[in-house]
Amino acid sequence: MSLPSKLTLEVITPEKLLIKDEVDEVYLPGKLGYLGILPGHRPLLSLLGIGELHYKKGKISKYLSIFWGFVEVLPDRVIVLAHKGEKAEEIDVTRAEDAKKRAEEIIQRAMRGQVSPADLNKALIKLQKALTRIKVYKRYHGN
Repeated sequence: MSLPSKLTLEVITPEKLLIKDEVDEVYLPGKLGYLGILPGHRPLLSLLGIGELHYKKGKISKYLSIFWGFVEVLPDRVIVLAHKGEKAEEIDVTRAEDAKKRAEEIIQRAMRGQVSPADLNKALIKLQKALTRIKVYKRYHGN
C-alpha cells in the first residue's frame, strides 16, 4: 500500500466549516504542544489547545486561530472539530488588541491582590486568545 501524497484538511466549528482543502502539511496546537502532520501520518486522536493552525498547500502557507476542541488524524485526512476558530483574514485585530489590554489590566490588578484566582485564570485565557489572534493576523498581513 502506497502512502498518500496529500491530506484532506477539514476545520469545523459549531458555526461553520472553515476549511475543506487538499494540503501538503498541517501544524496545529495539541493540548500538550504543537503537532506536525504529513501525509501518511499514523492515526491519532488528540485534544486541541489554544493556538495557531498552519497549513501548507504547495509553497502557500495559510493560518487560522484555533481554540480548543479535538483533532482526528488519519493517513490521508485531518479533521479538526474546534470550539472556536477564525481564518486570518477574518480576524478583527482592533478587537483582539482591546481584549489584550483588558486582560493585561486584570493581570496587573491580580498582582496587587485585587482580583480573585478565578478571574485571574479567565484573564490569562483571554490574553492567550488575544495574542493568538494578533499573531495569526500579523502572519496573514506579512508583519
